[in-house]
Amino acid sequence: MAQAWKCAGLWWSADGPVLRWDGGRRSALTWGKRVAFGVAEGGVRTCVGARGHACAARAAVSGRSTGARCEECARLDRAHSVAADTLADDPRPYRVYLAWFGPGMVKVGITAYERGSARLLEQGAVCFSWLGTGPLMAARRTEELLRAALSVPDRVPYGDKRAVRSSLPASAPERAAEIAELHARAMTLGGWPESLERAPYEPADHVGTFGLAGLPTARGEVRELVAGGVVGGRLIAAAGPDLHVETEGQGVVVLDTRLMTGWELVPAEGATPGNTVPVREFKGVPGVQDQLF
Repeated sequence: MAQAWKCAGLWWSADGPVLRWDGGRRSALTWGKRVAFGVAEGGVRTCVGARGHACAARAAVSGRSTGARCEECARLDRAHSVAADTLADDPRPYRVYLAWFGPGMVKVGITAYERGSARLLEQGAVCFSWLGTGPLMAARRTEELLRAALSVPDRVPYGDKRAVRSSLPASAPERAAEIAELHARAMTLGGWPESLERAPYEPADHVGTFGLAGLPTARGEVRELVAGGVVGGRLIAAAGPDLHVETEGQGVVVLDTRLMTGWELVPAEGATPGNTVPVREFKGVPGVQDQLF
Protein backbone atom coordinates (compact mmCIF):
# COMPACT_ATOMS: atom_id res chain seq x y z
CA MET A 1 0.00 0.00 0.00
CA ALA A 2 1.38 3.43 -0.95
CA GLN A 3 2.48 5.71 1.86
CA ALA A 4 0.01 8.51 2.56
CA TRP A 5 1.29 12.10 2.85
CA LYS A 6 -0.39 15.14 4.36
CA CYS A 7 0.02 18.44 2.55
CA ALA A 8 0.97 21.49 4.63
CA GLY A 9 0.29 23.95 1.81
CA LEU A 10 2.09 25.83 -0.95
CA TRP A 11 5.09 27.96 -0.02
CA TRP A 12 6.84 30.50 -2.23
CA SER A 13 10.64 30.24 -2.03
CA ALA A 14 13.26 32.34 -3.79
CA ASP A 15 13.34 29.63 -6.50
CA GLY A 16 9.59 29.37 -6.99
CA PRO A 17 6.62 27.43 -5.58
CA VAL A 18 7.16 24.48 -3.23
CA LEU A 19 4.59 22.06 -1.83
CA ARG A 20 5.24 21.38 1.84
CA TRP A 21 4.30 18.13 3.57
CA ASP A 22 3.92 17.19 7.22
CA GLY A 23 7.22 15.87 8.52
CA GLY A 24 9.29 18.48 6.69
CA ARG A 25 9.28 17.05 3.15
CA ARG A 26 9.15 19.50 0.27
CA SER A 27 8.34 19.12 -3.42
CA ALA A 28 9.70 21.86 -5.70
CA LEU A 29 7.31 22.73 -8.52
CA THR A 30 8.59 23.67 -11.96
CA TRP A 31 6.73 24.41 -15.18
CA GLY A 32 6.10 21.23 -17.13
CA LYS A 33 6.34 19.06 -14.03
CA ARG A 34 3.74 16.30 -13.79
CA VAL A 35 1.44 16.70 -10.81
CA ALA A 36 -0.42 13.51 -9.89
CA PHE A 37 -1.93 12.40 -6.60
CA GLY A 38 -4.94 10.60 -5.25
CA VAL A 39 -7.01 10.91 -2.09
CA ALA A 40 -6.92 7.79 0.07
CA GLU A 41 -9.93 5.52 -0.36
CA GLY A 42 -12.39 5.93 2.49
CA GLY A 43 -10.46 8.95 3.70
CA VAL A 44 -11.93 11.78 5.75
CA ARG A 45 -10.62 15.32 5.73
CA THR A 46 -9.60 16.35 9.22
CA CYS A 47 -8.90 19.72 10.83
CA VAL A 48 -5.29 20.91 10.49
CA GLY A 49 -5.29 22.65 13.88
CA ALA A 50 -4.17 26.20 14.67
CA ARG A 51 -0.95 28.09 15.39
CA GLY A 52 1.18 24.96 15.06
CA HIS A 53 -0.97 22.83 17.38
CA ALA A 54 -2.96 19.78 16.30
CA CYS A 55 -6.74 19.80 16.58
CA ALA A 56 -7.59 18.13 19.89
CA ALA A 57 -10.85 16.75 18.47
CA ARG A 58 -9.41 15.67 15.09
CA ALA A 59 -12.66 17.07 13.76
CA ALA A 60 -13.87 16.35 10.24
CA VAL A 61 -14.04 19.42 7.97
CA SER A 62 -15.77 20.22 4.69
CA GLY A 63 -13.99 19.33 1.47
CA ARG A 64 -14.72 22.83 0.17
CA SER A 65 -13.13 24.70 3.07
CA THR A 66 -9.91 26.47 2.09
CA GLY A 67 -8.98 26.87 5.76
CA ALA A 68 -9.37 23.16 6.62
CA ARG A 69 -10.11 24.07 10.25
CA CYS A 70 -12.97 23.26 12.58
CA GLU A 71 -14.86 26.14 14.17
CA GLU A 72 -12.78 26.17 17.36
CA CYS A 73 -9.39 26.02 15.60
CA ALA A 74 -10.49 28.69 13.11
CA ARG A 75 -11.39 30.94 16.05
CA LEU A 76 -7.99 30.40 17.69
CA ASP A 77 -6.19 31.08 14.39
CA ARG A 78 -8.09 34.33 13.79
CA ALA A 79 -7.49 35.51 17.36
CA HIS A 80 -3.74 35.61 16.72
CA SER A 81 -3.77 37.17 13.28
CA VAL A 82 -2.84 40.70 12.25
CA ALA A 83 -6.12 40.93 10.34
CA ALA A 84 -8.05 40.49 13.60
CA ASP A 85 -6.50 43.66 15.08
CA THR A 86 -5.49 41.77 18.24
CA LEU A 87 -1.73 42.44 17.92
CA ALA A 88 -1.65 46.18 18.58
CA ASP A 89 1.57 45.85 20.59
CA ASP A 90 3.49 44.08 17.80
CA PRO A 91 6.82 45.98 17.70
CA ARG A 92 7.75 44.95 14.15
CA PRO A 93 7.60 47.44 11.26
CA TYR A 94 4.89 46.89 8.65
CA ARG A 95 4.49 47.87 5.03
CA VAL A 96 1.40 49.14 3.26
CA TYR A 97 0.99 48.11 -0.38
CA LEU A 98 -1.22 48.32 -3.46
CA ALA A 99 -1.67 45.02 -5.30
CA TRP A 100 -3.19 44.39 -8.75
CA PHE A 101 -4.70 41.05 -9.79
CA GLY A 102 -6.34 41.97 -13.09
CA PRO A 103 -8.34 44.80 -14.70
CA GLY A 104 -10.37 46.55 -12.00
CA MET A 105 -8.97 44.29 -9.27
CA VAL A 106 -6.79 46.37 -6.94
CA LYS A 107 -6.51 46.01 -3.18
CA VAL A 108 -4.66 47.77 -0.38
CA GLY A 109 -3.07 45.72 2.38
CA ILE A 110 -0.32 45.45 4.97
CA THR A 111 2.44 42.92 5.62
CA ALA A 112 5.30 42.61 8.08
CA TYR A 113 8.44 44.31 6.72
CA GLU A 114 10.56 41.23 7.45
CA ARG A 115 8.44 39.13 5.07
CA GLY A 116 9.41 41.14 2.01
CA SER A 117 7.14 40.36 -0.94
CA ALA A 118 6.15 36.88 0.31
CA ARG A 119 2.61 38.02 1.15
CA LEU A 120 2.11 39.35 -2.38
CA LEU A 121 3.25 36.03 -3.87
CA GLU A 122 0.95 34.12 -1.52
CA GLN A 123 -2.03 36.20 -2.65
CA GLY A 124 -1.23 35.86 -6.35
CA ALA A 125 -0.64 39.58 -6.91
CA VAL A 126 0.26 40.07 -10.57
CA CYS A 127 1.99 43.36 -9.74
CA PHE A 128 2.29 45.63 -6.73
CA SER A 129 3.99 48.70 -5.27
CA TRP A 130 4.78 49.67 -1.69
CA LEU A 131 3.07 52.72 -0.23
CA GLY A 132 4.92 53.15 3.05
CA THR A 133 6.50 51.60 6.16
CA GLY A 134 5.82 52.15 9.85
CA PRO A 135 4.46 50.68 13.10
CA LEU A 136 1.57 48.24 12.86
CA MET A 137 -1.19 50.58 13.99
CA ALA A 138 0.06 53.38 11.73
CA ALA A 139 0.08 50.93 8.81
CA ARG A 140 -3.43 49.81 9.71
CA ARG A 141 -4.72 53.41 9.90
CA THR A 142 -3.11 54.15 6.52
CA GLU A 143 -4.74 51.07 5.01
CA GLU A 144 -8.15 52.23 6.24
CA LEU A 145 -7.54 55.78 5.01
CA LEU A 146 -6.66 54.59 1.51
CA ARG A 147 -9.51 52.11 1.31
CA ALA A 148 -11.97 54.92 1.92
CA ALA A 149 -10.26 57.64 -0.11
CA LEU A 150 -9.36 55.51 -3.15
CA SER A 151 -12.43 53.23 -3.02
CA VAL A 152 -10.34 50.06 -3.09
CA PRO A 153 -11.06 46.94 -1.00
CA ASP A 154 -8.73 45.01 1.29
CA ARG A 155 -9.72 41.71 -0.35
CA VAL A 156 -10.23 40.38 -3.89
CA PRO A 157 -12.03 37.00 -4.26
CA TYR A 158 -9.79 34.20 -5.54
CA GLY A 159 -12.41 33.15 -8.07
CA ASP A 160 -12.15 36.57 -9.71
CA LYS A 161 -8.35 36.41 -9.79
CA ARG A 162 -8.34 32.97 -11.43
CA ALA A 163 -10.84 33.85 -14.13
CA VAL A 164 -8.67 36.62 -15.67
CA ARG A 165 -5.10 35.28 -15.47
CA SER A 166 -5.08 34.13 -19.10
CA SER A 167 -6.25 37.53 -20.43
CA LEU A 168 -3.93 39.98 -18.68
CA PRO A 169 -2.40 42.93 -20.57
CA ALA A 170 0.76 41.93 -22.43
CA SER A 171 3.19 44.51 -21.04
CA ALA A 172 4.28 45.24 -17.48
CA PRO A 173 3.53 49.00 -17.77
CA GLU A 174 -0.03 48.21 -18.88
CA ARG A 175 -0.48 45.82 -15.96
CA ALA A 176 0.83 48.43 -13.51
CA ALA A 177 -1.21 51.35 -14.88
CA GLU A 178 -3.97 51.16 -12.27
CA ILE A 179 -1.64 50.99 -9.28
CA ALA A 180 0.49 53.79 -10.77
CA GLU A 181 -2.56 56.07 -10.84
CA LEU A 182 -3.72 55.04 -7.36
CA HIS A 183 -0.23 55.44 -5.88
CA ALA A 184 -0.04 58.98 -7.26
CA ARG A 185 -3.46 59.82 -5.82
CA ALA A 186 -2.53 58.30 -2.46
CA MET A 187 0.52 60.53 -2.17
CA THR A 188 -1.65 63.66 -2.44
CA LEU A 189 -3.97 62.68 0.40
CA GLY A 190 -3.87 64.28 3.83
CA GLY A 191 -4.28 62.35 7.05
CA TRP A 192 -1.33 59.97 6.76
CA PRO A 193 0.06 58.99 10.20
CA GLU A 194 3.28 60.88 10.93
CA SER A 195 5.05 57.68 11.97
CA LEU A 196 4.56 56.08 8.55
CA GLU A 197 7.34 56.74 6.03
CA ARG A 198 5.97 56.98 2.49
CA ALA A 199 7.52 54.89 -0.28
CA PRO A 200 8.11 55.97 -3.90
CA TYR A 201 6.26 54.26 -6.73
CA GLU A 202 8.34 51.20 -7.69
CA PRO A 203 6.19 48.54 -9.40
CA ALA A 204 7.13 44.86 -9.18
CA ASP A 205 5.69 42.40 -11.69
CA HIS A 206 5.12 38.66 -11.05
CA VAL A 207 3.99 37.44 -14.48
CA GLY A 208 7.33 35.73 -15.07
CA THR A 209 7.51 34.37 -11.53
CA PHE A 210 4.04 32.85 -11.83
CA GLY A 211 4.48 31.59 -15.42
CA LEU A 212 1.46 33.55 -16.66
CA ALA A 213 2.84 34.70 -20.03
CA GLY A 214 0.78 33.03 -22.75
CA LEU A 215 -1.29 31.15 -20.16
CA PRO A 216 -4.12 29.12 -21.77
CA THR A 217 -7.65 29.86 -20.59
CA ALA A 218 -8.66 27.63 -17.69
CA ARG A 219 -11.91 25.67 -18.01
CA GLY A 220 -12.67 25.92 -14.31
CA GLU A 221 -11.49 25.36 -10.75
CA VAL A 222 -11.51 22.29 -8.54
CA ARG A 223 -14.36 22.68 -6.04
CA GLU A 224 -13.16 20.04 -3.60
CA LEU A 225 -11.23 16.80 -3.30
CA VAL A 226 -13.10 13.59 -2.58
CA ALA A 227 -12.09 10.24 -1.08
CA GLY A 228 -10.75 8.02 -3.86
CA GLY A 229 -10.44 10.92 -6.31
CA VAL A 230 -7.37 11.58 -8.44
CA VAL A 231 -5.90 14.83 -9.79
CA GLY A 232 -3.19 14.84 -12.42
CA GLY A 233 -1.67 16.76 -15.29
CA ARG A 234 1.18 19.02 -16.33
CA LEU A 235 1.87 22.12 -14.25
CA ILE A 236 1.91 25.21 -16.49
CA ALA A 237 1.64 28.05 -13.95
CA ALA A 238 1.19 28.81 -10.27
CA ALA A 239 -0.04 31.98 -8.57
CA GLY A 240 -0.78 32.44 -4.90
CA PRO A 241 -2.09 29.08 -3.62
CA ASP A 242 -3.24 28.03 -7.10
CA LEU A 243 -1.79 25.50 -9.52
CA HIS A 244 -2.82 25.76 -13.18
CA VAL A 245 -2.75 22.17 -14.41
CA GLU A 246 -3.09 21.06 -18.02
CA THR A 247 -4.96 17.78 -17.87
CA GLU A 248 -4.77 15.03 -20.45
CA GLY A 249 -7.48 15.76 -22.97
CA GLN A 250 -9.56 17.87 -20.59
CA GLY A 251 -7.97 21.32 -20.78
CA VAL A 252 -6.58 23.51 -17.99
CA VAL A 253 -8.07 23.52 -14.50
CA VAL A 254 -7.04 25.47 -11.42
CA LEU A 255 -6.33 23.64 -8.17
CA ASP A 256 -6.29 25.68 -4.96
CA THR A 257 -3.67 23.82 -2.91
CA ARG A 258 -5.45 24.86 0.29
CA LEU A 259 -8.04 22.22 -0.63
CA MET A 260 -5.31 19.57 -0.31
CA THR A 261 -4.67 20.17 3.38
CA GLY A 262 -6.30 17.82 5.89
CA TRP A 263 -6.48 14.89 3.45
CA GLU A 264 -4.27 11.81 3.30
CA LEU A 265 -2.82 11.85 -0.22
CA VAL A 266 -1.11 9.04 -2.13
CA PRO A 267 0.95 8.95 -5.35
CA ALA A 268 -1.08 8.44 -8.51
CA GLU A 269 1.62 7.63 -11.07
CA GLY A 270 0.15 5.81 -14.03
CA ALA A 271 -3.41 6.42 -12.92
CA THR A 272 -5.99 8.16 -15.06
CA PRO A 273 -5.58 11.80 -13.96
CA GLY A 274 -8.39 13.59 -12.22
CA ASN A 275 -10.95 10.82 -11.85
CA THR A 276 -14.14 11.99 -10.04
CA VAL A 277 -12.87 15.39 -8.85
CA PRO A 278 -15.68 18.01 -9.08
CA VAL A 279 -14.90 21.24 -10.93
CA ARG A 280 -16.77 24.54 -11.04
CA GLU A 281 -16.68 25.86 -14.57
CA PHE A 282 -15.81 29.47 -15.28
CA LYS A 283 -18.47 31.57 -16.94
CA GLY A 284 -18.01 32.10 -20.64
CA VAL A 285 -16.13 28.85 -21.27
CA PRO A 286 -18.28 26.84 -23.72
CA GLY A 287 -18.86 23.12 -23.52
CA VAL A 288 -17.45 22.61 -20.02
CA GLN A 289 -18.72 19.64 -18.01
CA ASP A 290 -19.59 20.03 -14.31
CA GLN A 291 -17.41 17.07 -13.32
CA LEU A 292 -13.72 16.89 -14.16
CA PHE A 293 -12.69 13.83 -16.17
